[in-house]
Amino acid sequence: MTVLTVVLGTPFLFGDHPVRWEAGSKLPTLVLDDAPESTAPADTTDVKASPSPTADPLKVAEPWKKGMPQWGVQLYWEEEKTKRSDAFIEKQAEKHAKYLIGLGANSVSVSFPFYIESRTSNVLSEGAKTPSPARVERVLKVFKDAGFRTTLRPIMDEGSLKQANGWRGNIEPDSRSAWFASYKKLVTPYLKVADEAKTNTFVIGTELNSLEGDVGWGPLVSSAEKSFSGEVSYDANWDNYVRGRISMPVNHLGVDAYFPVKVADTASVGTLAKGWNDWLDRKATGKLPNILIAESGIGAMKGAYHAPGDFYARRTVNEKVQANWYTAVCQVVQERQMQGVYWWSIHFDDDPNTAPDDKTASRLDFAGRPLTEKAIKTCFSSDYAGPGTDDSTS
Repeated sequence: MTVLTVVLGTPFLFGDHPVRWEAGSKLPTLVLDDAPESTAPADTTDVKASPSPTADPLKVAEPWKKGMPQWGVQLYWEEEKTKRSDAFIEKQAEKHAKYLIGLGANSVSVSFPFYIESRTSNVLSEGAKTPSPARVERVLKVFKDAGFRTTLRPIMDEGSLKQANGWRGNIEPDSRSAWFASYKKLVTPYLKVADEAKTNTFVIGTELNSLEGDVGWGPLVSSAEKSFSGEVSYDANWDNYVRGRISMPVNHLGVDAYFPVKVADTASVGTLAKGWNDWLDRKATGKLPNILIAESGIGAMKGAYHAPGDFYARRTVNEKVQANWYTAVCQVVQERQMQGVYWWSIHFDDDPNTAPDDKTASRLDFAGRPLTEKAIKTCFSSDYAGPGTDDSTS
């Protein structure tokens, strides 16, 4: 009896007793070696999780509407040598959509390459790295379903233009009429799938300085507008933009803006913004509500302010240089009431959540660089309402 009293009585006294009454039970239950009840969530491995009450990671929080700023990223897509499945491509697009939503973006531009044989060639073609129209449509639909404003932008690859003046803006086709006929044949299938995917903008040309103003653009744009119900635009290079009027038969103009500002790496954001404004003032002062920064970026490296568009240099990494530039550009876009900005760039096959390998990666890569990502998030979450819908202001 003494032993029983000690065994049963001591636990009751100290509160850790092996005898419990369950609700509705007439007799107590003996519990031996019982661990404290876990406060961890129950294992729901075999139970389908209910939707989270928080924001959908694959839905833009505030979809773009006319008059709002376009806060976007240029996604550059080259097909790999080993073609991946359509399912893989869609999953990759979803990964990018989730990342962009995390940045606060409401817009995305999908750029892809096409090819020319030489600087004087009249023939344009798809290449092994050109995604097919059907594949492009799949990716555009992923972004559209997520609520993004979407743009499709074919861009001439410069791989065959490595000789002197090897840039897309310096081509001189032997026969311009043949060149435009070839280009129309190339882009028409992409215009049709862009229309099927309810794409907002199709960029009919990018940085083609030497061909701007050619009579061949009129029939090409007219044909494009028959295949595509969204806006047809043109993206001018920054140098031609500030020289004078861009003579193109489109209603929407973007600028690939790599204005150099010759200041030290320690320059303030205000100094960088002033440098940009000085360039823009060469063309027009004041508000620029009809102008979109279609492409802007800079290397995360020392000395980048002198040549923001240097895609190939790999000088010592300096992330603050890149982050401050992004902040300054965003400030200018808002001060001048521009349509928005698209940052160059993320490669479609990259994982945007992984920091770039600076031994091999372009210094212009920004995904995975914390300081620049913070600058982008601050920009995209600003209270800038956009240029509005009054097109009367120039």
